[in-house]
Amino acid sequence: MCAMRKAGVVSVLLVLLLAIAVIAEAQQRGKVPRIGFLAAATASAVAARIEVFRHGLRELGYIEGKNVVVEWPSAEGKPDRLPALAAELVRLKVDVIVTGGPTATRAAKEATSTIPIVMTQDSDPVGSGFVTSLARPGGNITGLSNLSSDLVGKRLELLKEIVPRLSRVSVLGSSTQPGNAEALRELELTAGTFGVRLQYLDVLSSKDIETAFRAGSKGRAEAILVLGSPVLNSHRTQIADLAAKSRLLVIYDRLEYVEAGGLMSYATSITALDRRAATYVDKILKGAKPADLPVEQPKTFELVINLKAAKQIGITIPPNVLVRADKVIK
Repeated sequence: MCAMRKAGVVSVLLVLLLAIAVIAEAQQRGKVPRIGFLAAATASAVAARIEVFRHGLRELGYIEGKNVVVEWPSAEGKPDRLPALAAELVRLKVDVIVTGGPTATRAAKEATSTIPIVMTQDSDPVGSGFVTSLARPGGNITGLSNLSSDLVGKRLELLKEIVPRLSRVSVLGSSTQPGNAEALRELELTAGTFGVRLQYLDVLSSKDIETAFRAGSKGRAEAILVLGSPVLNSHRTQIADLAAKSRLLVIYDRLEYVEAGGLMSYATSITALDRRAATYVDKILKGAKPADLPVEQPKTFELVINLKAAKQIGITIPPNVLVRADKVIK
């Protein structure tokens, strides 16, 4: 009887363990994934990007509020808030953190080494120390690069084509932005080839924007080249207005500045990168490891020119430049 009782107890335990395993598996299958989208710029500045990312998720079957939860913290143009926001996403135990730029990626990297991180538009992921290589990221970070560091020389070349006698250019950027140091080195090499003198103006907060424009005018700048910066990106309309008032030729690192009234941009489509980021999120939620997902690089770039802005500052865009524009705003 004792042996029979023991066998019965064992049978009951096995049934209980099997039931627990089945329940746990069902709960896991029913778990709604949670994504965190971390950006340094203001909510209004990244609104279009957020909508495109949402669209990318919907195309893959993820409906926000139904089978996926997305957290949307924003530093509101104040990058120093990012570490706390990243830490909050870690506390919420999100399944993936999507970062809206290199400053956000750095904050997320410092907050976690285990939660997968998907970059949407980092300019120099290897140089910034986010991944070991583009082909084999090697850690918990992967995503997309916008190759911004490689494009700054081309932007200066475009300025030189429009104003052949160009000799002084002010460069607006934020020294805290990962990748900008490499972009500036590339820019200095091109400037040396063209005989152009550069004046770097550091913009760390919104109060530095007007100061930078005054410094550029004082330094007799003939044009301005804008590098990546969440502070600058959050104040696109103000920068376009200041450029018009200063009658300065300005080339930007993204289309959104031109849509806000700026003169011209040469860049990859940031919103296209945000849409592609959704595919990385999908793969990770299905079990892929960031270390095994190569960082994607853009293959197409757009030259966008605003003729209305050109008229405001009294600049005529040469036909040989205008004909190469992918989009002309009149």
